[in-house]
Amino acid sequence: MKKFFNVCRNVLAVIGLIAVLAVVLYFCRKPYFEIDVYPSYLARMEKYVDLLRTSGPFAKDTASYSIRIIQDTVRAKEIRDYFRLDTLYAPDADTWTKALAIGKFVAANIPHDNQRVYPEQVNAIGLWEYTRNVAPAFNCRLHSILTFELMLAAGLDARFITCLPEDRDDNDCHVVNEVWLPESGKWAMVDTDEKRYVSDLDGVPLSLREIREHFISGEKMLLYPSFEKGSTRKDDYYAYLAKNTYWFSCWGELSYYQEDLSHEDVIRDHYVALVPPGFEPFGSGNLVTTDADRFWAPPR
Repeated sequence: MKKFFNVCRNVLAVIGLIAVLAVVLYFCRKPYFEIDVYPSYLARMEKYVDLLRTSGPFAKDTASYSIRIIQDTVRAKEIRDYFRLDTLYAPDADTWTKALAIGKFVAANIPHDNQRVYPEQVNAIGLWEYTRNVAPAFNCRLHSILTFELMLAAGLDARFITCLPEDRDDNDCHVVNEVWLPESGKWAMVDTDEKRYVSDLDGVPLSLREIREHFISGEKMLLYPSFEKGSTRKDDYYAYLAKNTYWFSCWGELSYYQEDLSHEDVIRDHYVALVPPGFEPFGSGNLVTTDADRFWAPPR
């Protein structure tokens, strides 16, 4: 009998060892099983804000460029019908109400992920089909492209903007949407990837320019009033924004299929980069300006 129990104990020990090894191998193959040797964004918050404060004010220049938003009424109707956009908001809703409804729709249906297979069709309908047939989630850039096209189809002036850090060795940037609010004559930022927008203490939504200025002045901001709770903690998100509002980049022409390379008739001749004076942006294809007033001008 004693021999029998010893055999059972040895078998159970082998089974346990195999189970442990299986768990380790399973998690080791996952992309999130990593050791982060860098300090958190929050730990570097003060550094990021100091960089913004010492970057110097933006300055007018004579760089020749324009930023245009191009509408296509046929494509707009296709997207409105496909997504039934008229069910998301009342016909007489103001611009911010429409933008927020679209932002909530995208945020609620598509989580964040760094997709392993890049979508073949980088447009609103193609990206939606991708989440239903290939993978359920994708990154901030694809989030912003989808949201941009939905806003454009809803008749809103919007654009997607790449927000970048000062450190050229930091390859982590962020992409968000801005929508023009004609009722108040200003831009407002919507981040469907992180399920957030930022407002002042009165609940007025802020633009990227205003968020950057609030960091510099030390004015307090609010996160996601009336918006779905974000996937990161509030302080971490503030730090992430402080890091990635050192400079900005945006297509000079924005339209449907902007980054869908299967459509060759789309204008993709340049990016416009807004940078602090004296800063040399990294990346190719940038037309550089230090003139914040023109970069954040009302849409054409």
